[in-house]
Amino acid sequence: MSAKIRLYVEHPLGQGQSVDLTREQAHYLFSVMRLAVGGHVALFNGQDGEWLAEVAEAGKRGGVLRCIEQTKPLQLPPDLWFLFAPIKKARTDFIVEKAAEMGAARILPVQTEFTNSERIRQDRLQAHAVEAAEQCGGTFVPKVADLQRLSRILDAWPDGRQLMFCNEAEVGSALRLAANDKGQPWAILIGPEGGFSDRERAHLVGLPFAHVVSLGPRILRADTAAVAALTMWQQALGDWS
Repeated sequence: MSAKIRLYVEHPLGQGQSVDLTREQAHYLFSVMRLAVGGHVALFNGQDGEWLAEVAEAGKRGGVLRCIEQTKPLQLPPDLWFLFAPIKKARTDFIVEKAAEMGAARILPVQTEFTNSERIRQDRLQAHAVEAAEQCGGTFVPKVADLQRLSRILDAWPDGRQLMFCNEAEVGSALRLAANDKGQPWAILIGPEGGFSDRERAHLVGLPFAHVVSLGPRILRADTAAVAALTMWQQALGDWS
């Protein structure tokens, strides 16, 4: 048995476990996707892997699913934080979706000196991360933090975590790695549409945990840079290699 529909739930999953659906989930499964009692759904909660579940009760305002068997174990991403400056709404949504799909463990929107957005809808961005995990077959959903000042994050930077800082002014700088860099905690930082300020750039270059890299000879849009940086890191240090 298999299921074409995947659904993230905030509920423990296990053999024989019953899962009560919210009104929104019931509407999606029974009104939009036309499932009925006996239909199958793949469930995951970010902790217990993926489970095949059967529709036990179906209604307009709710329903019950029952777990049958585990179909995937929990697959954790690398210990990678992804920091980016929010841009226009649709492109910010795209960045969060791609970061979730490409293996970020935590997503942190940051406010830089040239960041245009002063606030975000954290709950909406978290929903986009959930949708990305549902669609790409993942069993883990990265947490999306609320918007924080970059300077504050850097001042409280944890020991042992390295930072890949993508600097458009450093054309030709490749990511240089030590033998023990793979498997260590890392982070990627993508700047805003206007780039980093001279003060921010000088501060970042001087940090002992920062590794300055170039994403090529052309200046990339922020959403393109996000995908390029994640690809570069995954190929060198992540679970692609």
